[in-house]
Amino acid sequence: MMIDSQRLQGSVIIIGAGTQGRRLAYMWSRRGGLVYLVDLNERQLEEGLQYVQQLRAEAEHPGPWGDVRLATPDSLESILQDSWLVIECVPENLALKQKVLTQLDKLAPGSTIIASNSSSYGIEEIIEGLILKSSKRLLSAHCYWPPEISAIEIMGHKDSDPSLIGLLSVQCEKHGFSPFRVRQSSIGYIYNRIWAAIKRETLLTLSEGICEPQEIDAIFKDVLKTPKGPCEQMDIVGLDVVLDIENHYAEARSGLPSQPREYLQKMIKKGKLGVKSGHGFYDYKAQNGH
Repeated sequence: MMIDSQRLQGSVIIIGAGTQGRRLAYMWSRRGGLVYLVDLNERQLEEGLQYVQQLRAEAEHPGPWGDVRLATPDSLESILQDSWLVIECVPENLALKQKVLTQLDKLAPGSTIIASNSSSYGIEEIIEGLILKSSKRLLSAHCYWPPEISAIEIMGHKDSDPSLIGLLSVQCEKHGFSPFRVRQSSIGYIYNRIWAAIKRETLLTLSEGICEPQEIDAIFKDVLKTPKGPCEQMDIVGLDVVLDIENHYAEARSGLPSQPREYLQKMIKKGKLGVKSGHGFYDYKAQNGH
């Protein structure tokens, strides 16, 4: 499957105006192209556009910037006709992602690449059992947060068109990403697999009473010179989300220790979800003087 150069002049469509979607709208509009940000929630769309404008104001960029337009799902079939790439950034719910990708496959022209930004599910997992017109054009294109992280992992499945993986890699680089090719289907891609091992061993260490979260973070930062340690990072992500991810790994891979998940479950039962609840490994209410 080939995409001609004229087709590449078309738009990029981002489905979902949350934290990742609005960041992608900024990145894909850096070279002057047209980007549509699509969401059911009009307030989220407006906040997404404000965020793009904020990032632009802070960026050193010679220009010209591309046009970011807001759209609702009602107009999806129409705007897809001139798109070369559409990326789903909906919440990490497998059934929702399957519904969105099935709809995109039905509505998008055959030459449009369809990519998932999912962090938890690879494209092979998402499309398993789905009846699609053209699975060859479906890929994973997972990027990270915050915006200063330029890494994006591109992963196909057993039937993906290799030429599209190469094309998307080239286009990502042109738009300021640092693309990494995941050569085999991998739950967690590259980085998240390594990060998962760090999280898991951190939780196992805590469950065995070896030290306190503050000590883990302190030694981690001292040795690796990172701004935050594993416990601080998990608090930011949300311990309920961390548990969901760990459960997903455990379902896919036999032999993973259960203690890390059990440790998280005990914290969650106490209402300790991390930053969003005011308490996780650290007491954020106390830090803020509440």
